[in-house]
Parts: sequence; C-alpha cells; structure tokens
Amino acid sequence: MSYGSKAAQRLANKIILITGASGGIGEATAREIAGAANGNVKLILTARRKEKLDALAKDLSAKYPSIQTHAAQFDVSKIETIKPFISNLPSDFADIDVLINNAGLALGRDPVGQIAEEDISQMFNTNVLGLITLTQTVLPIFKKKNSGDIVNLGSIAGRDPYPGGSIYCATKASVKFFSHALRKELIDTRIRVLEVDPGNVETDFSLVRYKNDSDKAKAVYEGTEPLLADDIAEIIVFGITRRENAVIAETLVFASGQASASHLYRKKL
Repeated sequence: MSYGSKAAQRLANKIILITGASGGIGEATAREIAGAANGNVKLILTARRKEKLDALAKDLSAKYPSIQTHAAQFDVSKIETIKPFISNLPSDFADIDVLINNAGLALGRDPVGQIAEEDISQMFNTNVLGLITLTQTVLPIFKKKNSGDIVNLGSIAGRDPYPGGSIYCATKASVKFFSHALRKELIDTRIRVLEVDPGNVETDFSLVRYKNDSDKAKAVYEGTEPLLADDIAEIIVFGITRRENAVIAETLVFASGQASASHLYRKKL
C-alpha cells in the first residue's frame, strides 16, 4: 500500500512493539510499518518462534538499511514473564511508542462440556490475560510522555458468537470491552486505543485451531475468497499514522463474501 509523506513523518523514529510477529497478521504488520516508514523506525518483534523472527528481522534490514529491529522470543501466555521482558528491553528500544497486541489463537471447535481445560487456559492466557498484562506494563511508559497507541486485535467473533467457538468468542469479547473501558479511562490523555476486528482471514490461524490438521484448516476457506494478512496490516498502519487527535476506535473488516461470523458465501466447487 502506498502512503503519503505524512504517514512516514508520523512513524519516524517510533518504537513499535508487535506481539505474534513471526507470521500472519503480525509479520505482515511489521513489513507494512517498515515500508510506510521507509525504514525510519524501530521494531520490537516478539513471538514464540525465534527463528521466524530472526528471518523477518534479517529480511527487513536487507530492504531498509536504516531500520532497527529487536527480535525476541516472548510468549504472552506466560504472564509472569511479561514485566521482566519489558523491564529488560535494550535501552534503545525501551521507550515504546506503539503497542500492537496481535498475539492470539483459537483451539478446537468443541462444544461446551467437552472443551479441554488446557485449551481454555491457553486461549484466555494468550488472548486476554497476556494482552491485559502487557498493556498494563507498557501503559505507564505512555502516560509518562502523554502519548502512545495501543492496537488490540479483536475479531468478529467478539461481536457475533458462534457454536463451537464459545471460549474463543468469549476471549475476543473480553478484548472488545477491555478496549472500550480503557479508551474511556484515557479520555483526558493523548493515548489512543484502536481495535481492529477481522473477519475471515487466511493465515495459519485455522491450522493452529485444528492442531495442525491441514485438511480441516483448508476446509475453513474452501469456496471463499478470504482476506489476507496484508489487508489487516494496511488497516493497522492506517490507524497509527493518523493525526494524533484522530482515533480509528473500531474497525470491523470483512471480505466481500462475508456478512457475519457464520454468514459466508461459498462457491460450489
């Protein structure tokens, strides 16, 4: 996506932390930010897969010689590691300007009464408790300078629950109302809270949900033309490059063949 000079100016020298940056929307967002800033930006790239982060950082550095990256293995579901992680960031990356809470996952499509306890814990720890704890840890940095952006990745599932998605939907509804409340708490500051709620996006999301069953994952997108990670990345970057007083508070994003969480147009194959 092509951005004007204002976007590059507004991103210049900013320190941006992205969770779940090893693939999907997180990786696409890192690449989109780097391009929009013409490399004049500092990216903290975090995820569980360090080798993927290292490859991304290397690729970005090759394309944008001025970019600075800090790639670090970091699992937001391990709540006890969050505060030490932020406290131990290199000094050049410590004064965070933008937090993109992208890490999240769904596990299974089991009905209530048959959901594995470990799946429930993993979804809530990653999607809710990790997001909240990381936000609480970074927020004092923003308050000290009275500026900063918090981007929370929600989902249509947080607005429109569906059978077999009770836990995932509940976690994304939590993200929505946490974002709403936080935005109201910060009304007298220059700190923005942006929520992006994607619909059907083709990434590794479904492969994770179905625990590496590629046939089930592929079936999610059969007969549809889903969004891509780049589509969501463009929206995130658009939001964080608006004039400081403009808040893209909520963005619900569908592919043209989708109208709700469960209402998808599927072509006959």
